[in-house]
Amino acid sequence: MGEQTVLTPEQEAYNQRVQRVETAIALKEPDRVPVVPFIASYAQRAYGSCYADLYYNYEKAGDAAVQFYKDHPQMDVSMFSGFTSGRANELAGSQMIDWPGRPGTMVSPYSSHQVIEREFMSPEEYPEMLGDFTGFMIRKYIPRAYKNLTGTSDIRLDPAIVLSTSLLKPLYTPQARETFRLLGQIGEEDAKAAEMTAQYQAKIAAMGFPPMMTGRCEAPYDILGDYFRGTMGIFEDLLDEETQDYVEQACWMFADQQIQALQYFRNASLPVRRVFFPLHKAMDGFMSAAQFERFYWKPLKKIMMALIDMDVTPYIYTEGPYNTRLEQLTDVPKGKVLYHFETVDMKEAKRILGDTACICGNLSVTELEFGKKETVVEETKRLLDICAPGGGYLFDLNGSLENCKPENLEAMFETLDKYGKY
Repeated sequence: MGEQTVLTPEQEAYNQRVQRVETAIALKEPDRVPVVPFIASYAQRAYGSCYADLYYNYEKAGDAAVQFYKDHPQMDVSMFSGFTSGRANELAGSQMIDWPGRPGTMVSPYSSHQVIEREFMSPEEYPEMLGDFTGFMIRKYIPRAYKNLTGTSDIRLDPAIVLSTSLLKPLYTPQARETFRLLGQIGEEDAKAAEMTAQYQAKIAAMGFPPMMTGRCEAPYDILGDYFRGTMGIFEDLLDEETQDYVEQACWMFADQQIQALQYFRNASLPVRRVFFPLHKAMDGFMSAAQFERFYWKPLKKIMMALIDMDVTPYIYTEGPYNTRLEQLTDVPKGKVLYHFETVDMKEAKRILGDTACICGNLSVTELEFGKKETVVEETKRLLDICAPGGGYLFDLNGSLENCKPENLEAMFETLDKYGKY
């Protein structure tokens, strides 16, 4: 017989945390309610760093995250999502966000990035985008979304006569060469951020905290609304019969593209297999139930089912009120999906979804930041009383925590320690 592998306490804790969350997702009762609050820049603020450091000072931000997890062993997952290169965005001239630390920004160093909604595609351009997606992205989208990368706008390849390097001429015009030079620098800066992200994710994992997710996606409708048409633009598209069809075609195309991009799960050996979907544009009141089914849910569900087929859990992070959507969310295989809720009657969510999918969310980040300790304790207990019985529940907040009173956070953890056991 071979020697038995002896695990370190950190490795044992890691495995226990993975199993605790997986048990809850499978609609069973683990030893206690898994604790998975979405902690964002609070970890930086609380330990001498700030949100801008996630863009420009990776070691300072990473060390703060490490210290947070050292001081909070109650966490069952790591929510550390890593670094984004502020310098790369400066070089590109990114137009869709403003970010903390950018020279000249009005965004506070303690705030997350701010989305700047722009229409990077007109409704008249749907046929071009659908008919030649890569060409549209190179010639139209990139120059509009990144003001310093306009050199791709004239790249059109004519294969009429290919007997020399003349085919390549559009790729080496002065404008194109300047864009490619910048792309090389952007790639180097993004690589630095990725390398440091991997280093700190490994440090936190070695402390015994598995990641909450190992992939990210968006609902196809949100891709179209967030990055191409804008919120008001896509609302207008739903009112026109011709553009409705284009919206539907685009959503199915984006679904297929994302399924292809997620194929790494077929071969990757990962202890956690979950993909995060933040849902942006389908909350109550944003569209009718029929529109939700046609444009939003069906293309999203196609991706979800492809992931489930690869033994991956879709982590569906609804934003805003979703009380009228709960029945439609039951249209998934039992014990294979995790739903997060921001503004939902959790008693109804448990009643409707309890036999179908694991649920989480709803504790107010506003209450943690501005409320009283006693209220935090009461709300934490209320959620446990409603959602924990029978399993299928993870404890989470209603959004991403950027700031809070330390005493409120500690009161939340103490309440979970006291009342979260099965």
